[in-house]
Formats: sequence, C-alpha cells, structure tokens
Amino acid sequence: MVTTIHSELFENLRLELRRGSLIIAVLAQLRTEHYGYALRKALADRGMEIEESTLYPLLRRLESQGLLASEWREEDKRNKRFYRLSENGALILKELLEEWQTMNASLNRIV
Repeated sequence: MVTTIHSELFENLRLELRRGSLIIAVLAQLRTEHYGYALRKALADRGMEIEESTLYPLLRRLESQGLLASEWREEDKRNKRFYRLSENGALILKELLEEWQTMNASLNRIV
C-alpha cells in the first residue's frame, strides 16, 4: 500500500515537473520550423519523449496563446501543418529560459 501511494505520488509530481519542461522544449525546438511528427522525433532524439496525445493539444494551445504560427503545406504528396515560433513566442522563450536558468542555479545551490 505504501509503495503504491509512493509510486503514484512520485508519478504525479514527475508529470507536473515535466509539463513546464515540455513547453520550453517545444518552444526551443520550434525556433526551426517542423511539422508535428518531425517535431516529436526531434524532441525524442534529444531525450524528450512526448506522446502525440500530449503534443498536438500543446501545439494548439501554444498557437492560440500567440506563441506559435502554423501553416498547412503539401510535402511528400501529403498535407502537413508546419509550426514555428512566433515573434512573441521567441520573446517568451527567452524569458522562460532566463527563469529556468535562475531556478536551476538556485536548485543546484540548495540540493
């Protein structure tokens, strides 16, 4: 019972920590234009696995917040939606990275 509670608590906290990290990772990766699958693969290649069921809603949310721009284009005889960081997204990413670096330095001193 204690092991189950511990495992569930750890998993919930791990997911909470990961959510913010995913936003930074997606914004940073989209400094270069990608379509969904290519973005997912690029993130995975760098150690940041993300499920499609998480990625696509995140992309839509970031776009609705004005942080991403997208357009449909045909590639390899298929229509694909390409995403890239918007001007506002680049500013927000810069601020988030500064905040992350400050927090990381603080955590390193604490831990």
